[in-house]
Amino acid sequence: KMNQPAYVRYVAEEIANLRGISLDEIMQATTDNFFKLFSNATLCS
Repeated sequence: KMNQPAYVRYVAEEIANLRGISLDEIMQATTDNFFKLFSNATLCS
């Protein structure tokens, strides 16, 4: 199956399920990692 941005939530849900943590924790971890990788990025409000 071809990967598409629409599948990101399903992948994150499965990762959370496999790791035994909440989807919110996965979302926070991926956001934190993004800002570590792209240190010049700013959060838009």
